[in-house]
Amino acid sequence: MRDRQPEETEHAQLSRRKLVKYAGVGATLAAASPLVGAGAAWGDEERRPGDDDKSDRGGSKNRVWRAGDHHIHSEYSGEFDTTKSPIVFHKGADAVYPIVTNAIMAKNFGLTWAMCTDHGGPTHSKVNIEQAYPDLLRSRKLVPEVLQFWGMEFDAPSLDHHTLMIPRHDDEAKQLFELESRFAKYDAFPTDPARDTEAKMVEFLKVARGMPHKPLVIAHHASRSAPGLGVYGQDTPREFRNGNNAAPDVYVGFEGAPGHQAGPLNGGKRGGYGNHPTYGGFDQMTARVGGLWDSLLGEGRRWWITATSDSHVHWTRGGSDFWPGEYSKTYVHARQDYGDIMDGLRNGRIWVTTGDLIRSLDVTATSQGRTAEVGETITVSRRSRTDVEIEITFRPLGGPNANGDRPEVRRVDLIVGQITGPSASLDADTNPTTTVAARFGPRDWRRKGDSYVIRHTLRNVEADTYARVRGTSTDEAEPLADGLESPWDDLWFYSNPVFVHVR
Repeated sequence: MRDRQPEETEHAQLSRRKLVKYAGVGATLAAASPLVGAGAAWGDEERRPGDDDKSDRGGSKNRVWRAGDHHIHSEYSGEFDTTKSPIVFHKGADAVYPIVTNAIMAKNFGLTWAMCTDHGGPTHSKVNIEQAYPDLLRSRKLVPEVLQFWGMEFDAPSLDHHTLMIPRHDDEAKQLFELESRFAKYDAFPTDPARDTEAKMVEFLKVARGMPHKPLVIAHHASRSAPGLGVYGQDTPREFRNGNNAAPDVYVGFEGAPGHQAGPLNGGKRGGYGNHPTYGGFDQMTARVGGLWDSLLGEGRRWWITATSDSHVHWTRGGSDFWPGEYSKTYVHARQDYGDIMDGLRNGRIWVTTGDLIRSLDVTATSQGRTAEVGETITVSRRSRTDVEIEITFRPLGGPNANGDRPEVRRVDLIVGQITGPSASLDADTNPTTTVAARFGPRDWRRKGDSYVIRHTLRNVEADTYARVRGTSTDEAEPLADGLESPWDDLWFYSNPVFVHVR
């Protein structure tokens, strides 16, 4: 997955400082107009190449690492006056920015795809289709350089919030309306307790999987309600397994690094995790080696992590958020079309970073003349020598990040675990086979152009295995529980795994 994308050109017409000044509650088209026309201008909502979610239509041609964010709030995360009939919706009560403002800022901070994910509520499905969706269409015209997906922060039955990401197609608004009006636990008024059950969540996932255009479902801030390490709140290992069993190509992962990372800049907690903290900005389910994520991977599940902004209100205006792409980025190896971005997310061609610690990451496994990359599987024969060569290639930022810092990678870890099949317990949250197989410092990597390369051999791989990578700007052997340190001083990147199947 070599990133052939050229260096992004500087914004000639609108500086970052001016953009931030413009991007307030009352952001107007004056803020957008200098950006419009800088790229391919799709002047109306006609179908674009790759709109629908047909996987790999163009093969791997023109795929590069494209940064995005699938968890962004707009002014349509509002409030509902249920004392009126019909219910009255008020914009801007929770998140404050227009959809186009988020798109402008996403572009400014280097994103090429993004997703509007507003909160639900009583009869919110009508607000989405009648008010928010027309604004999304206008934003797509005004900022065509950013692919803007339709969806919502789904009020998942029995669980905390989830991304519900709809493929780009002619009836995308109707598809979301159907799913939200039928299954979002707070859409019914009066509230229907029957909607808030795990059985309803499984039913929702089965319906979603049976649709001609399959959506994606990704859990948000999965441990935000957890009271301790390895103690779970609204989201539990059992529910993840049952949901993934019902729709393995729809329910595909959780946020490794939740949003609200700017909390400490205003005296709050990273991620809004008020019960038990994040670790290096990452959810405990991801950060703990041999923990829940590794437990799911050890069953052979294709379960991916992402990183998002969860942008509501920027920290400079009293909120706890960064702009989309300002701090957290989810990179997907894809062409610049809606269908291939969805395909990359669905199939784990993903790595994530905070603070722009790096701008490219490739992890490959090679054995017996075969090669697999992030999200892929290499199959080897146990009758031949089963050494597996792991190659890690990363590219530093090479300039200042959004905070004006020039972050440096101090260490890269190769994490390896065995795939032993389904666990006997749906509540399992550990994989004892997972270890940090090797740690690498600057003396261990060699320069290749503007990238660095690390090579390591896994000897005598005799069982199904996965390998994943993380790196950090810190000296912490394992990410420590977060306090009030600046998020800019505690940066990490994580890859999703590459798999080795031994037959």
